[in-house]
Amino acid sequence: MRYNRSMSFPDALRALVADGAVMWGLLGATLLVLVLTPLVARIAPRIGGVDDVQDRPRIHARPVPRIGGVAIVAGILIPAALLVDLEGPYLGILIGTLGVALLGLVDDLRGLKPSVKLAGVALIALVPVLGYGVTIDRVTLPFVGDHDLGWLAVPLAVLWIAGVANLVNLIDGMDALAAGIVAIAAASFAILAASFARMDAAALAAIVCGATLGFLWHNYHPAKIFMGDTGALALGFLIATLALDGLFKTAAAITLVAPMLVLAVPILDTSFVVLKRLKYRRPPFGADHNHFYHRFLRIGFSQRRTAAYLHVWAALLAAYAIFARFFPPRPRGNWDLERALILGVVGLVVIGASVWMVYSLEILKKRHLDALRLRRRREPEVDEPEEAVERVLSAGRR
Repeated sequence: MRYNRSMSFPDALRALVADGAVMWGLLGATLLVLVLTPLVARIAPRIGGVDDVQDRPRIHARPVPRIGGVAIVAGILIPAALLVDLEGPYLGILIGTLGVALLGLVDDLRGLKPSVKLAGVALIALVPVLGYGVTIDRVTLPFVGDHDLGWLAVPLAVLWIAGVANLVNLIDGMDALAAGIVAIAAASFAILAASFARMDAAALAAIVCGATLGFLWHNYHPAKIFMGDTGALALGFLIATLALDGLFKTAAAITLVAPMLVLAVPILDTSFVVLKRLKYRRPPFGADHNHFYHRFLRIGFSQRRTAAYLHVWAALLAAYAIFARFFPPRPRGNWDLERALILGVVGLVVIGASVWMVYSLEILKKRHLDALRLRRRREPEVDEPEEAVERVLSAGRR
């Protein structure tokens, strides 16, 4: 199928259903992870792969196996090796995925510094980037045009891969959250890649979606197992490289914006947390209770309700990215005022929903400040309220 600027959403879905690699990959990965995850959970205690809440602040209160990523990665690599064309860039992507998974496994079993993990992912990213040409070759922007990135293509690609891998790793602190976010992103990338006739990318995205759906069966609250850094880093690596090869390499302007929208929730979450840490002069990748899901829980939401809210938020943003792909404001290269207005109105609704979500989270801050003000009346010599709140949160106390 050739790339068709006017391909409709039903056309893309039909392309996915008609592609055997996509359907068999989705089904095969789901079943493999469903079967392999309990086996990995039994092995975990014997090799030290159990999360005892000491590595970083967690939501659970009991030891839980944390190397479920082994099952996820196996569930991805096996069908991908059988169904995806490995003569192109996908061999490099899969080699890099295996390397990042091994790095994550070492961290799950022995522990690594965040800086070491980040550097390790960046080095492994050079395998697909330099060895197989998985880069951001050019960018297309409205009113600006198409521009070749030149030598910047390599460092930008490495930065993107390492950044997204770290994003997924940082949101993996609550049952079902990271797996659900990745499943939504992978499903979105499969649809988008199919619309640009990049069916190998669509097949690999479908495989990633299937693997995360299979894992969710065991990871939904109360979780029987966590994916750990083995799974989180590997999934982040895969999602990032899929965006590079399946979307960024096409000429449409939406391909630059779509991955940002699809991954907006982890991007916003991590940006908020890192800025908070920098504001209070703490290590940017340290551990605390400032993530979105921590804030929802402190407001009083259950784990399932928190995961549902964040999944719906992520799905809403991903749906807007897909809508923008199939309802572009410039359908034939010329601006269509009616389409542009509709796209803008829908965008305002999505922005409004996102602002409401962030506002709901910020209510927590006011509650904590009110509590600290009451305490300040009794204890005259205390720190500034906001700094006191941050100290409590960074110490991991609720």
